[in-house]
Amino acid sequence: MAEMNTQEYWRWPEYRHTVLDKDWHNSKIITAGVDVGSVGSKAVVMLDGELYAYSAMRTGGVSEATAVKVMNWAIEETGLKLDDLHYVVGTGYGRVNVPFAKRTITEIACHARGAHYIYGPTVRTVLDIGGQDCKAIRCDERGKVLSFLMNDKCAAGTGRGLEVFADLVSVPIQDLGKVSLSVDEEPQPVSNTCVIFAKAESLALLRQGWPKERVAAAYHAAMADRIVDLLMRVGVEKDFVVTGGVAKNAGVIERVERLLSIKSLKPNIDPILAGSLGAALFAKALYEKQIGLR
Repeated sequence: MAEMNTQEYWRWPEYRHTVLDKDWHNSKIITAGVDVGSVGSKAVVMLDGELYAYSAMRTGGVSEATAVKVMNWAIEETGLKLDDLHYVVGTGYGRVNVPFAKRTITEIACHARGAHYIYGPTVRTVLDIGGQDCKAIRCDERGKVLSFLMNDKCAAGTGRGLEVFADLVSVPIQDLGKVSLSVDEEPQPVSNTCVIFAKAESLALLRQGWPKERVAAAYHAAMADRIVDLLMRVGVEKDFVVTGGVAKNAGVIERVERLLSIKSLKPNIDPILAGSLGAALFAKALYEKQIGLR
C-alpha cells in the first residue's frame, strides 16, 4: 500500500535570533513588543531602541500561552528574564492576551512605527499583509498614522489564503512566490472574491492539466489585484513598503509593484517583525515618560 504524503506545505518555518555584538547588561532601557497575530506571533527585544533579539512562531489555540512562549523563546539564549524588561507592549489580533504587557496598542499604529524603523523616515505608505487581513496605511515622517483602510472580510488576499493554496498545489509556502514567477506568460487571475472560490477554481485548473506554476501565477495575480484595489482606495505615496510575512513572497510583491508602477523599498530587517518592533518602540517611549525622561 502506498504511503500517504503527510507533509504540511502550509507550515512556515519558525525561528529566533539574537544580535551577538550587543550586551543587554550595558543598556539603560530594555523594552519588548509582542505581536500576537491570527496566524503568527512575534516577539522583539530592543536595547535603548535598537533591535537585540526576536522570535516568530505559529499562533496556537490559546493566545495567552503563545504570547508567553514566543517571548520566552526570544530571550532564551540571552540570559534575560521577563523581570529584566522595563516595559512591554502587546499588539496584534490577540494583544489583550499578553499577560505581562503593561499596555496594548493597535497593530495599525505599531506597523506604521515599525515600518518607519525598518525602512527609514521616507516611508509614507505601508502595506501590511497579515494572516487574515490586509491593511493599507498612510503615515508621516515620524511613523505616525494619518489614515488607513483594512480588508478583513476574506482570507483570499492574506497569508492564510496562501497557506490553503500551498497545500493544494503541494509547494512549501516559502517557495510559492518564486514558483508563481516561473511562468513564461502571465495567466488570467483566478476568482478573487473568496478564498474558497479561489481554491475551487485553482483545483479545477489543476484537473484540467494546468501545471502548478501556472495555477500559482493565476492565484498570486488575484491576490495582487485585491491588494492593489485596497491600496488605491487609501492612496499610494512614495516611499512605499510592505510588512508582514507575505512581504517575503516575491510573487505577490512583484505583481503589486507592476500594477502600481512603483517599486517598494527592500528591507534589511525581517518585515514580519514590523508590528512587534513598533510595539517595542512605543514601550520605550512609554517607559521614558514613566520615569520622567519625556
